[in-house]
Amino acid sequence: MGSGHSHNHGHAHAHGHSHAHGHGHAPADFTNAFAIGVVLNTGFVIIEAAYGFWSGSMALIADAGHNLSDVLSLLLAWAASVLAKRAPSQRFTYGFKSSTILAAMANAGLLMVALGAILFETINRLADPAPVAGMTMVIVAGIGIAVNTGTALLFMRGRKDDLNIRGAFLHMAADALVSVGVVVAGIAILLTGAWWIDPVTSLVIVAVIAWGTWGLLRDSVKMGLLAVPEGIEEGEVRNFLSSLPGVDAVHDLHIWAMSTTETALTAHLVMPAGATGDGFLRDVSDRLAHDFRIGHTTIQIETTRDCDSC
Repeated sequence: MGSGHSHNHGHAHAHGHSHAHGHGHAPADFTNAFAIGVVLNTGFVIIEAAYGFWSGSMALIADAGHNLSDVLSLLLAWAASVLAKRAPSQRFTYGFKSSTILAAMANAGLLMVALGAILFETINRLADPAPVAGMTMVIVAGIGIAVNTGTALLFMRGRKDDLNIRGAFLHMAADALVSVGVVVAGIAILLTGAWWIDPVTSLVIVAVIAWGTWGLLRDSVKMGLLAVPEGIEEGEVRNFLSSLPGVDAVHDLHIWAMSTTETALTAHLVMPAGATGDGFLRDVSDRLAHDFRIGHTTIQIETTRDCDSC
């Protein structure tokens, strides 16, 4: 008897662990990428903030503030990727895989706080524009383009498979684009002498960062709420299971993200004639891994379904 179910079933379980492309594979090792990214960006934050204050550029200070939050984001993502590899224990039977989801949420929250502080100061500067050293903006932001582009490239190969890595990649890629904007603003100030260009550029930077942050926050919250991961349609999985030979019904189907790279599924299959053996369960697990990128599968076979509470 299953917990809370008054129907007859066998405890047939299949655990399929796949390394297929997508949610069903083991996370890649980005230790070196994180280390290089943290060192490069920490050094650049110090340089950019110092020159921002010296030149009076709010755009540089805004970019430095965002880069500082990126350093913290990289550290969080790095810690989560390390924790995700720890073996399960009696207390944490899944290990610490979901720490990658928590890190993505924390990074989104961290960015929101940074955006609020930058926006407040930028509005004050817009109301009272101050002299800005345009050439300093151009040179420092130019260095930023190189640093952020280089760091983004370190995470490019993992951006489609792991929300945690995607967060790091998007932050760095957005920073590179933002630095391009600061360079353009610096040149415009040199040509026109219009100091208001600096705080307006800062507002554009805030808007760009907010857009990327919203996507990261939305996706991480969905994962935290155990939503079906992006790229997997619950209806298609249900139809696949229902179409299996001997299956009369599918219920208690659950699909959720165990981490930012691994997806799990549990389901009850009503098979009046019973399963044909362990081979059936292995085949189902392999198909789910290959076709739907679901790497952790538990299937329960039931010969009857005589209750409505399932």
